[in-house]
Amino acid sequence: MNTSTTQKIDIQKAVTSRIGQVDFNNLTFGSTFSDHMFECDYKDGEWQNPAIKPYGPLTISPGAKVFHYGQAVFEGMKAYKDDNGKIWLFRPEQNFLRINKSSVRMAMPEFPRDIFFEALTTLVKLDQAWIKPGPGNSLYIRPFVMGTQVGVGASPSTEYKFMILTSPAQAYYTGDVKVEIAEHYSRSANGGVGAAKAAGNYGAQFFPTNLAREKGFQQVIWTDASKHEFLEEAGTMNVFFRVNDTLLTAPISDRILDGVTRKSVIALAKRDNITVEERPVSVSEIVEAAKNGSLKEIFGAGTAAVISQVSAFSYHDKNYDIEKQENGFAARFKKELTDIQHNRGEDPFGWRYEVL
Repeated sequence: MNTSTTQKIDIQKAVTSRIGQVDFNNLTFGSTFSDHMFECDYKDGEWQNPAIKPYGPLTISPGAKVFHYGQAVFEGMKAYKDDNGKIWLFRPEQNFLRINKSSVRMAMPEFPRDIFFEALTTLVKLDQAWIKPGPGNSLYIRPFVMGTQVGVGASPSTEYKFMILTSPAQAYYTGDVKVEIAEHYSRSANGGVGAAKAAGNYGAQFFPTNLAREKGFQQVIWTDASKHEFLEEAGTMNVFFRVNDTLLTAPISDRILDGVTRKSVIALAKRDNITVEERPVSVSEIVEAAKNGSLKEIFGAGTAAVISQVSAFSYHDKNYDIEKQENGFAARFKKELTDIQHNRGEDPFGWRYEVL
């Protein structure tokens, strides 16, 4: 399958900007989009007609296969503006590799690296005014791919559309969260698509998450599909458990997303000689640690929130509070990561990618 394209990106600039209509102090995550978007179509076995154009609606047939068989994958990443006006991405190569890995799992064509990075950087430069400096501010970037061939035959699409949208963002979560450990529903199963950022993974989470919210919890910690004995992810994030001074997290598998923030936290912890164990973490182990006081922290790690601390969890209808730690791992890793992202601190790993 030929996934290359030699075509240059056609750039159609918006006549007027909508930025003056936006209250940047009161943003709802992912609901306001900047002036431009990127799109590229896959037809006749190749990617073609890459273009950046003013943000706006698409015309797409109701018979497009994405609506019937869910062939859609996406990524989440951010651009940051430092105090000197320079713009940075954080580990974008990882997002590029993962969207193609997700595409392969969903029987979709991979996207060319050169066009991905040219589109990404050109789009961010065009809409750089939408990136505000300062803690918590960023431009959320959403690359995604969907099957656009018309027809309801149960087979992979032969046509696709690759797009990138950008959205100004502030801090995703403003406080600690309470979670419920899943006892019936699962996020993914062995041999499934849990390791892909497939759109259907997230749609399937909404119902059990709504049930948890009705009971006063913001998120669910997912457990394995077979016996619900092992802890896997928290909501839409990878999850870490600090037992005494050891950091525990589930190993990457075909059930668990290989999170960019997850691997960054692990790298920071190992650099600082914190013991990290990537292994199956049982529910009973964490419940016992909560009872005997050795459970110091639980936190989620992901692009949107960076680090989200858990203040309490529930299992078998029993609540367990987690005492906030002075100088805890969660706060420490969040500061270190955001300092790197916003160019406020050293970048010993070379994670920053300069756009402008």
